[in-house]
Amino acid sequence: MKNSMYKTYEELPLYLNADTVAKLLGISISSAYELMNEEGFPSVRIGKRLIVPKENLHAWVETHLGKVR
Repeated sequence: MKNSMYKTYEELPLYLNADTVAKLLGISISSAYELMNEEGFPSVRIGKRLIVPKENLHAWVETHLGKVR
């Protein structure tokens, strides 16, 4: 899996695609798509695209995986 080109949280775009979500969570892109289609995950569908607001991903991670530093 490729490393993310973003070095800090502030550098992330406001909306994340499946590739970026996969890199941030350290999972495969297919796992990211599965996660993004799960009920309760903070993804937004725009046409055929799924995106995740970075603030919502951060909150979801804190809720589901524990405190994020």
